[in-house]
Amino acid sequence: MFTKETLFLKKIHEIAGHAGAVYSVDGAGEVVYTGSGDHFVARWNLASGTQDAFSIQADASIYSLKLVQQGKQLIFGLTTGALHVIDLAQKTELRHFVQHRTAIFAIAENPHLQHIYTTDADGNLAIWKSDSWDLLLFLPLQTGKIRDMQLLNDGKLLLLAAQDGTIRMFETRGYNEIAAFHAHTGGTNCLHPIPGKPGTILSGGKDGYLRVWKDEKEVLAIPAHNFGIYRIIFLNDGKYFVTASRDKTIKLWDAHTFNVLERFERKHGGHSHAVNDLCKISEDLFVSVGDDKRIISWRLEPA
Repeated sequence: MFTKETLFLKKIHEIAGHAGAVYSVDGAGEVVYTGSGDHFVARWNLASGTQDAFSIQADASIYSLKLVQQGKQLIFGLTTGALHVIDLAQKTELRHFVQHRTAIFAIAENPHLQHIYTTDADGNLAIWKSDSWDLLLFLPLQTGKIRDMQLLNDGKLLLLAAQDGTIRMFETRGYNEIAAFHAHTGGTNCLHPIPGKPGTILSGGKDGYLRVWKDEKEVLAIPAHNFGIYRIIFLNDGKYFVTASRDKTIKLWDAHTFNVLERFERKHGGHSHAVNDLCKISEDLFVSVGDDKRIISWRLEPA
């Protein structure tokens, strides 16, 4: 039975502005940036649910993007492996790299070390210095697509979700691999540390399962979606989490019981095609994007 404190999702805005599938989203405050198969990066105002004048046309589809340097720069990666760095205040391109040769699937920032990480479809991990954009390391891990990265222990550990089904852990002092274990049949797509539970990780795979790991040991396996899980975010100080899937659904979960509280597909106001990415804006607000070209903002509100 739900208590008075139980929160549920309310749809705030639905925006349709891209001409192709939306693959990636990141944002802060009242704006989000999206990358699409239409070769455009666009910016949207969450308060009004409208697009503003900012847009960038690329040479190929944008599979990943990330705000870095406290929101001063935007990085996005293309299906070709090209990587672009944009100064948002000046609206100018700072850097353009072609280090990767295949699609860039994930970008992460380690502000503790001033490092940026990029990964691609061939299983390569690039480590960049964020203040100079020097390439520090390029590690050919041969894992297939690396779709997600997460940092632990104040940036001392880097976790990778790999297509070969593994979760791989690197220490960030010398970037030596210190652990690798099989997590999902068909590929590990996403992962997230569980707030308030040190050493505990939640992962989602191509197999549609959510799995909980403690010190590299599986402690829980849940058949969560009909197809691959693409993203996990936690809300409300870790009390809830949200999953997005290729099965066209978004699910809200109780992070304590791991019970599904709500399930959204198109007939409930959600997406009509695969949900590709989620972006947490605050503890009660997030954005979802999908193959249906839609951008939807959601808020946790009292029942």
